[in-house]
Amino acid sequence: MTWTRRGLLAAGLAGLSGCLGARRPTASDCPELGTAEARIGFVGDVMLGRGVNDRWLDRDPSGVWGDTLERLRALDGLVANLECCVATGGTRWPGHTYYFRADPAFAVPALAAAKVSVASLANNHALDFREPALRATRRHLGDAGVAHAGAGPRLDAALEPAVVEAGDLTVATVALTNQRPAYAADEAGAGTAYASLSPIDPVTRSRVGTALERARAHDPDLLVATLHWGPNWEIAPDATQRAFARWLVDRGVDVVHGHSAHVLQGVEVYRGRPIVYDAGDLVDDYVHKDGYHNKRSALFELVVADGRLDALRVVPVEIQSEAATLASPEAAAWVRRAVRDRSAPFGTRVERAGAGLSIPLGGC
Repeated sequence: MTWTRRGLLAAGLAGLSGCLGARRPTASDCPELGTAEARIGFVGDVMLGRGVNDRWLDRDPSGVWGDTLERLRALDGLVANLECCVATGGTRWPGHTYYFRADPAFAVPALAAAKVSVASLANNHALDFREPALRATRRHLGDAGVAHAGAGPRLDAALEPAVVEAGDLTVATVALTNQRPAYAADEAGAGTAYASLSPIDPVTRSRVGTALERARAHDPDLLVATLHWGPNWEIAPDATQRAFARWLVDRGVDVVHGHSAHVLQGVEVYRGRPIVYDAGDLVDDYVHKDGYHNKRSALFELVVADGRLDALRVVPVEIQSEAATLASPEAAAWVRRAVRDRSAPFGTRVERAGAGLSIPLGGC
């Protein structure tokens, strides 16, 4: 019997979501994408509030992307974690230290300039200014044509996927977080798609199973899980993160896209699928933390060629003056070393590609 991706989904792959260790048939490891071509970018935290907002509000909003702009605009799709709300109103959630809010007059045209196609709202700042600001964020993104997932007026809405066309592909993205449980949506109130993100937790398995089932209902060519998870300043994922990422791939996820640590972590290739454990930060106004190089990160580009998941390209970037920039030679060399060293424990094959790197995906 010949299995195709759509045939497997129709045959009831969703029914496997509650079974630990469940695997798709071997013949399905590579999705049937015909002759599809696409280049889809993945970046970590995009924090457009506070000092970033102050710097760019009265300037050309596209300047926040620096000389990365042309590369971002050339992509067929771009998935980012939006680490702030986009609003002018709202009341601060009590008891927190950091509050991130960007003026729509700056943030909306900035996101549009970079052609951000999917913004994850499943993070620990989506409700910094409570439900009215979250509602405004969703409205502004919708009006700008930026798909979003991971937060909503109820848990049911927070679990809905973002579905976009990227090149020749339909891409469905689910967004989840295990950060700030106080911001979690429930059946009665607004918030984020929160769960422990542990594959042995029944609540996680139920919620994530629901989100994946809804994504599959759109019959996507690619299924993405974007995750705001883990503690800050850790350069390697813990055992639970690794187990959960593989659990997702075993349930049909094609790209696992992590963020939250503010530093780069390694990349694993599991069953021909890339797992970016943490993409670092693309733009922010945070202080430089000695020893962590948190101003250096990467744009990760998934290359689909001739209907195959061909490679994951790593483009070094750094933050300078509250703007994303292509990395200097020194910073690029550091990014290459960091990605190589931090991916080595996963047995990941990493190749030099110009100023960056290329991670082969086995032609899956």
